[in-house]
Amino acid sequence: MEFRDYYHTLGVSKSASSKEIKQAFRKLARKFHPDVNPGDKAAESRFKEINEAYEVLGDPDKRRKYDELGANWRQYEQAQQAGQWPAGDVRWSTGGADPGGFRSINADELRDMFGGEHPFSDFFQAFFGGGGAAERRGRSGRGTRARTGQDVEEAIDLSLEEAMNGAMRRLAVKHEGHTRTVDVRIPAGVCDGSRVRVAGEGEPGAAGGRSGDLYLRVRLTPDPRFERKGRDLYTVVAVPVTTAVLGGEAEVPTVGERPVRLKIPPTTQNGQVFRLKGHGMPAVGKPAERGDLYATVTVTLPKQLTPDQRTHYEELAKLQ
Repeated sequence: MEFRDYYHTLGVSKSASSKEIKQAFRKLARKFHPDVNPGDKAAESRFKEINEAYEVLGDPDKRRKYDELGANWRQYEQAQQAGQWPAGDVRWSTGGADPGGFRSINADELRDMFGGEHPFSDFFQAFFGGGGAAERRGRSGRGTRARTGQDVEEAIDLSLEEAMNGAMRRLAVKHEGHTRTVDVRIPAGVCDGSRVRVAGEGEPGAAGGRSGDLYLRVRLTPDPRFERKGRDLYTVVAVPVTTAVLGGEAEVPTVGERPVRLKIPPTTQNGQVFRLKGHGMPAVGKPAERGDLYATVTVTLPKQLTPDQRTHYEELAKLQ
């Protein structure tokens, strides 16, 4: 078991004030929150570490005991394993609220987000406790420990338009031989690989434990008109050579909306890119915040020329 340097995790010194610790935690929590980093396992792991560190350093009593533990943590661990230090004397409940109105996410909430047996490290469980009274009774053998059911993950295919506007899907969920339908709302703005959580629709728990969760992993079907990069969309617009030279307008396709009229200035070059602000994908949970649509001009040449057209091109060639 490895000693956890919670001060290093939050990027603060051992002499940091409670205010400095809280500020560091809030900054890191916002940066690595799962909603900001959907599907990013490294960010999920970092988010858990940050919460664990603040769970200790954000509580004055736990912080004092952690500081006392210090460099002697290995002796404490060995004494505990030898039965010389009862675990019950040093285990404290998790999930205390911060009086300033901002708190770390407790163990149950982390399990709700990520699943799994316990979201905190072995070091935390050994020296700061693993949870509530029911869990302690299970460890001491005075009762059966409630176990959360396993999470289930399934793939769900969405079109780009469904990802743009959100979608409602009716799923058939099986539980112990019974099937029931569940209506799931897919939020607007999801990207390929995003996971949508359906609480309590995973495997059933044991000994009164809650059911696991169902996670729907989004797979976006390709759209031949668009390429998506984050919240921005990219498309190609064909423009006749006369419009590219003299200027004019072109229609730019959008996702699920009417085409947008794009003004083409004179002497527009082949491959020139135009930005249409606010016509990209929305942010999840923030439909008013949308990316942009980038239109790349491709100049089309005539495949055949009438006699008059040839005459005009010949005269143009003489001018050049």
